[in-house]
Amino acid sequence: MKSDVVVIGGGAMGSSVAYHLKSDPAFTGTVAVVERDPAYTRASSALSASSIRQQFSTPLNIHLSRFGISFLRRAHELLGADLGLKEPGYLFLASLAGEAVLRANHVVQRGEGCSVELLDPVGLKDRFPWISADGLALASHGTANEGWFDGPSLMQGFRRKARDLGATYIADEVVSFDASGVDLKQGGRLEAHTVVLAAGPWSGEVAGRSGIALPVEPRRRSVFVFDVREAPGLTPLTIDPSGTWFRPEGRFYIAGTTPAEGNDPAGAPLEVQHQEWDEMVWPTLAARVPAFEAAKVVNSWAGYYEYNTFDQNGIVGRHPLIENLIFATGFSGHGIQQSPAVGRAVAELIVHGDYRTLDLNTFGYDRIESGRPIRELNVV
Repeated sequence: MKSDVVVIGGGAMGSSVAYHLKSDPAFTGTVAVVERDPAYTRASSALSASSIRQQFSTPLNIHLSRFGISFLRRAHELLGADLGLKEPGYLFLASLAGEAVLRANHVVQRGEGCSVELLDPVGLKDRFPWISADGLALASHGTANEGWFDGPSLMQGFRRKARDLGATYIADEVVSFDASGVDLKQGGRLEAHTVVLAAGPWSGEVAGRSGIALPVEPRRRSVFVFDVREAPGLTPLTIDPSGTWFRPEGRFYIAGTTPAEGNDPAGAPLEVQHQEWDEMVWPTLAARVPAFEAAKVVNSWAGYYEYNTFDQNGIVGRHPLIENLIFATGFSGHGIQQSPAVGRAVAELIVHGDYRTLDLNTFGYDRIESGRPIRELNVV
């Protein structure tokens, strides 16, 4: 079998690459997407909290998500998908220890034209009366272009449209690859002019099978769905200084947190860590939002982050030695919101030989080999 482009991974990122390739009038080749889990039972795209923000510390992340929100607003037109986009914003809370970082991030964000405001504890209480400002020194509120959406619908929209445009999806697993194609678990070889590695949390494992060091691994995150007796009022996606976050989800709310130090192993089973609710999430919610004191968990799930252990930023672009190998992975929790922009960029790289609309060279693989991390300080 042969294909001009083989994409390893058919989640939101890989399917976005396939969609943008087949949407480019200058591309006349074939695209094959290899996905080992066609039901997407373990896919990060299907298990994500599916939120989008502009409040990053890295300008390129801001640019990626800015295109993302514009794409999501046009998803019905472009993909025929209703994503249920909501835009109440993000609210980052900081203690005295985190105030300087929040202020530094604010300078970057305002410099990039983000709609964001800083609130002192009095201003915070005035804007959101339901919140407790105890222990807080500052808050950063995104007033536009931030919110959440139906992530699985975005993934399926990309996949469906890519197939409609002629991309082929193969239910199989890549066991190895090289400069001329990929070897499949069910047997056989798929030859290719270009290979795109977009295998999400398993990208590091897939790369390692072919002797390529890639610092991307699956990190488990638990999400809890809870109900309350009385809704507190308009609620952005709120991130407490502890790392616990929460937001509305229909008539309920969802919440999660960063696992405790020493309890975040790579590739842990996809089992909900209920002790995180009891010991970390609920105590924080109850202290920060009095209306959440009587919160009751009604559902929960676990999903994987494609965690870049090097610097928690995406790895995008060509391998320095294998010219026809392109990475699109390692986004550390913000991949689905950036999948529209990254898919477009990778398609441009393949079709035109360079980036045309947004230069992603900053996130190239070479920074890993040369030990030049680009730290993203706003990791949720």
